[in-house]
Amino acid sequence: MRWLKCLNNGLVSLSSYKHLFNMNIAESGAVGDAITVHDFSEKILEQTVHFHVIKLNGGFFLWVGSNPVLSNLAVSMESKFDSMPLSTLVLGDPSDTTPNSLAQRLTKRTKKQVYVSYGLPMTDSNLSLLVENRIKKEMEVHPDKF
Repeated sequence: MRWLKCLNNGLVSLSSYKHLFNMNIAESGAVGDAITVHDFSEKILEQTVHFHVIKLNGGFFLWVGSNPVLSNLAVSMESKFDSMPLSTLVLGDPSDTTPNSLAQRLTKRTKKQVYVSYGLPMTDSNLSLLVENRIKKEMEVHPDKF
């Protein structure tokens, strides 16, 4: 049996490590599903919006904004008890529901765990709809990035 050395200098079996972290690890110790990064930008309503996607094993992190700031973070995942995915705000102002609702809709669409940070001002109600449509378009063109 193959063993991995942990940070606390203890030993954990490779099969236990796979189970604990739900990773697809080859017997050689290499990660099978590598983390990938995908960036794209779009001018929406006279504002340049940047998108940053980090694909994870079983989900993805999506940052949307015009300035490089992580002002909020929501996470969403499917529930076996409800058709609507669960969602919670981990960081940020609880009165801003945009990251939560976007994460829920993306989880419903992809069936994956989704982390969302949404850093655009709520100056125009059409902006968030256009941003979400741009994300959906990118998901259709590059499904392997999400």
